[in-house]
Amino acid sequence: MKKFERLFVLLFTGCFLLLAGLAKAQVLEAGAAEMKINPPEGSYLAGYQQNRKSTGVHDDLFAKAVVIANAQNSIAIVTIDCIGLPYPLVQKIRDEVEERIPRADFNADHVVVSSTHTHSGPDVIGIWGEDMTQSGTDSAYINQLVSSAAEAIVKAWKGKQRVIARYAVTSFGQGWVENISDSAEVDRDLTVLQFVNSKGKNIASLTNFACHPTFLDKENTLVSADFPSGLYKQLKTKLGGVNLFLQGAIGGWVQPEHVSRSFEDAEKKGRELADMVVLALKQAKPLKGSGIYYASRQFELPVANKLLRDLATARVIKRDISEGTPTEIAWFSVGDAMFATHPGETSPLYSLHTKQMMNTSGPRFILGLGMDELGYIIKPDFFAPGTRLHAAAYLTSMSPGMEAGDIMMNVLEELIEDSK
Repeated sequence: MKKFERLFVLLFTGCFLLLAGLAKAQVLEAGAAEMKINPPEGSYLAGYQQNRKSTGVHDDLFAKAVVIANAQNSIAIVTIDCIGLPYPLVQKIRDEVEERIPRADFNADHVVVSSTHTHSGPDVIGIWGEDMTQSGTDSAYINQLVSSAAEAIVKAWKGKQRVIARYAVTSFGQGWVENISDSAEVDRDLTVLQFVNSKGKNIASLTNFACHPTFLDKENTLVSADFPSGLYKQLKTKLGGVNLFLQGAIGGWVQPEHVSRSFEDAEKKGRELADMVVLALKQAKPLKGSGIYYASRQFELPVANKLLRDLATARVIKRDISEGTPTEIAWFSVGDAMFATHPGETSPLYSLHTKQMMNTSGPRFILGLGMDELGYIIKPDFFAPGTRLHAAAYLTSMSPGMEAGDIMMNVLEELIEDSK
């Protein structure tokens, strides 16, 4: 009888521990933090023409991070107000995070970096210096930016608390966001994921929407996040917490049109975007599940563009660019929310296709300029002789090449297949 009792106790204890472990796995935690990353006055500004130097700061630039974790896994997403962070700098951010958080606690390979693509932020790539023979990057500022992004992640990690996740999907931008290159292709989804604590306090929100932050034109010399600044300020007032803007697929010519090129209009549209986020969250649905899956793949993307290769050889662009350029794509999920990164400014065609591949009834996020900024990753039609697509000559001159889109989608398909 005693032998049976001992067996019963062992079985009961084992089941209890298993159920306790499963219960713990269902607990979702999140933490968020932000760091200002304003460049010094006189920095070269990215976008438009060369030799455009900043004369001051109109509104702050940020590195904003959220860490999402359960008992088995964790990820960090950091979005940076810049033209697009190159992959080697993403790796440096991960290195700094790994130095500060033990790998046994957090796998720094699970750091995802996205950029808002503001054209009124510092040159972090190099091609907007005095001319095309001199780099526009400032190594001291780059080091500060990397450290600030890592610091935001570390603070977010340390501030984790139990959260409830909810999401909403709507549309936005009708009448002023247009794809001039191909009007039939625009991803107008406005997708929001929010993490709140047990008291309903906003810990973090993720807003995914596709539009070039180019309200401010080449005449502007003041540092600005462009329309995301209005989003940040309005969401801080309406929701509190840390609110991230995740840029979508803006390749081709997905731009604000029929607007004035002014700070006032940029801020106004950012506030309108924030108001739509708040309105959508009033009808938010609970995120299903709390599992976290993460996969990424480093691969070599062929860069056929001789200009980009020559600029890298001359160290104007301070990274190795060749016919096999290292980059990375991530495919991950939190509950039934699915995410994919695109390593540049991708045609909306690829955004829509990627979302179709996401086998979920939950929200779908496309992080344009995710993990890298390799220029315009556009559909092959832009490279066709005699094409009449708007700005094709410019877009192809700043593209890695005609095959980049297909290669990117093949990698995504392989990641999806491996996740099954």
